[in-house]
Amino acid sequence: MSNELNDEIERNVRAALAEDVGGGDWTAQLLPEGQTATATIVCRVPAVICGQRWAENTMLALDRGMRIEWLVPEGASVAGGETICRMHGRTRALLTGERTALNFLQMLSAVATATWRYVEAVRGTRAKILDTRKTLPGLRLAEKYAVTVGGGMNHRKGLYDGILIKENHIAAAGSVSAALKRAQGLAPAGVWIQIEVETRAQLEEALSAGAKMVLLDNMTPAQMAEAVKLAAGRAELEASGGITLDTVREIAETGVDRISIGSLTKDIDAIDLSMRLASK
Repeated sequence: MSNELNDEIERNVRAALAEDVGGGDWTAQLLPEGQTATATIVCRVPAVICGQRWAENTMLALDRGMRIEWLVPEGASVAGGETICRMHGRTRALLTGERTALNFLQMLSAVATATWRYVEAVRGTRAKILDTRKTLPGLRLAEKYAVTVGGGMNHRKGLYDGILIKENHIAAAGSVSAALKRAQGLAPAGVWIQIEVETRAQLEEALSAGAKMVLLDNMTPAQMAEAVKLAAGRAELEASGGITLDTVREIAETGVDRISIGSLTKDIDAIDLSMRLASK
């Protein structure tokens, strides 16, 4: 993992524990301070497991001596009912960290699993599956990491590392070509430029203005196929807008290069995980 992501994991865990534990866990104090226990985490449904570092850091923040053993690697596909982790440490720490650790695992595994389903749906085509900025506030890098674990690719991390000219930017600038010209004049090296178009006329204008990355917004598959022919390799084309598992294969078969899907990170169902202490 990159240093940026390592720092982000620590920040995520600190924030999550501060939110949940606050000044202390009253319920955990029912147990003797020195008591230890072994716990397991079970995944109850088929899933791609993601978020192990977040779960580990949560538990280690509460008990530096806790022993954690993952029975499957990060990114593994598991069937329902599999034990994925075994932990041994202070009972108070296990129970205090339980919900936070599971929250990270459930959410990030859900993103990875959803992404994997889309990646599988377009397998054999040229299309790559990408995420968007439609992420949970404060957890963007975590969710984007989960997308990569599921086999997808990341779009820009934020407003700072790429220019995406959308319909409101075009309206404010006056035209597709005017917006592109301004972007080309200000973008430093390493900051890419993409422009959103909704019609064939806008696509023609964008290509004439030198666009190298074009987002086809809410076009039909027939319109996308026409756009692919029109672009003829002059620009990388990305489909976006209301794409589902039922429609993604047809869209991929139009020949677009990329498909961005907001639901990967904003419309997910948490993976069903549970933690259980071993019986004495």
